[in-house]
Parts: sequence; structure tokens; C-alpha cells
Amino acid sequence: MDEDYDIPQLPADTLSLLQQFNSEKGQRQQQFESLKTQAESEYQNGIGKLSMDIFGEDWNASQFWYTDDTARRLAYQLLEDVNEDSAIVVVSAPSVYVQIRNILSDQTTEIKPPVCLLEYDKRFEVLGKDFIYYDFQHPLTLPAELKGKFDRIICDPPFLSEDCQTKTALTVRYLSRSWAPKDDSTDGLRFITCTGERMEPVISKLYNSIGVKTTTFEPKHSKGLSNEFWCYANFECDEWNWRVLDSPV
Repeated sequence: MDEDYDIPQLPADTLSLLQQFNSEKGQRQQQFESLKTQAESEYQNGIGKLSMDIFGEDWNASQFWYTDDTARRLAYQLLEDVNEDSAIVVVSAPSVYVQIRNILSDQTTEIKPPVCLLEYDKRFEVLGKDFIYYDFQHPLTLPAELKGKFDRIICDPPFLSEDCQTKTALTVRYLSRSWAPKDDSTDGLRFITCTGERMEPVISKLYNSIGVKTTTFEPKHSKGLSNEFWCYANFECDEWNWRVLDSPV
């Protein structure tokens, strides 16, 4: 054909951003593959440390990682006053799991409770035996040995819907060793859930019997989040007190 046709070209700044994105994606993939090869010899034995930086967020799957500071603060609350019988499970909040494992790897104390991550994203299989595949659409499709095992639980349901919150609550109940709040006189459940502010009425209904209330702690996300995000728990601590909510008109 003799006639010339214009070939569409991306603006230079857009092309530069695209190239940068692809380069960073390639680097993360290389890091991820490297982690996979060393996981058995290092991380699974508690020697190596892990960073969420290599696990890129998939916003279509509602993946929004916490900042390291937020994840660490939540992790410390799950590790507070652990004993030989303690067991921790993290549901759909892998950044908290990573901080728990990193904190435990730094500690020289003898008490290092078992920690389990329930997560839909199979990239986290690199964590080895700690990883349990979990789909909130099937809340009770879990290994039988996990039933009633845990006295410390945190969950971050992936979607801001009553259906997702309710199904996640079924999972929490399945995993819980006790369905009573933990205080000085009982060995009840130490429980945290982080989700949107608009889910407050649903959270109150689902977890009222274990004393869950809205706290003053506001989780932060590494890439920001437009929705107002709150932390709910059944205990007060150095990080938070109960939030005073406006009374309904």
C-alpha cells in the first residue's frame, strides 16, 4: 500500500510511566521467585524476614496492604501476654501476619505461638505450612484441626458488604477457642477486625456477644484508601480506647 497511515503514539510522559510500571513489576516478580526458592531453607525456619513490597496489590481483588507501622501495631496487640497455650490466626490481613513473623524472629523469648494465615491469594503459599487457602464465600471450608484452636484472631474482610462480613464472622466463630471476651478473669478471645466505618452497625451485631466495640485506632494503608477505615476490638490497650460514637437522631 502506497498510502501512509499514522500510527498512534502514547505521550512521552505516559510511556515513561508505563515503562516504569513494567520495570517495577518485573523486579517484584524476580524478588518473588527468589523468595520461593529460599523459603524452605530460611523463612520457614524463622531465619529470614519478609516484606510486603514484593507482593503487589491487586485492587480488583480488594487488596490494600497496611503500612508497616499499622501492621506492626496490630501485630503487637495479638502478641501481648501470649503464653504456652496461645495460638494466633490472621484472616485476610497478610501484612499483619508478616509483621508478626518478623517480630517473632527478632525476639529471643521461648514463647513463640503458632501463627496461621488464612488467605485467598495463593502467592502466599511461599509461607509454607502457615498458609491456609481461604475463600470467604465458603467460610467453613477449612481443615478440621483449625476448629476451636485460636485464642487470638484478627480479620480484615475483603469487601464492605454485609454478606462478606457475615461469612467472615462464621469463619471467626469456627476458629475461636472461646466465644467470650478476654479479660483478667477469663481466658476468652482476643479479637480485632478492621474494616470500613460504614460497617459499624454490622460489626456491632455480629460480634456483640464477645464485647466488640469501635476503637479510636485508625489503620493506615500503604497506598492510601478513600474509604474511612476503622478498627474494632473486644479490648482496650495502649494503642486504643473505645471511640465515642454519635448517638442516632
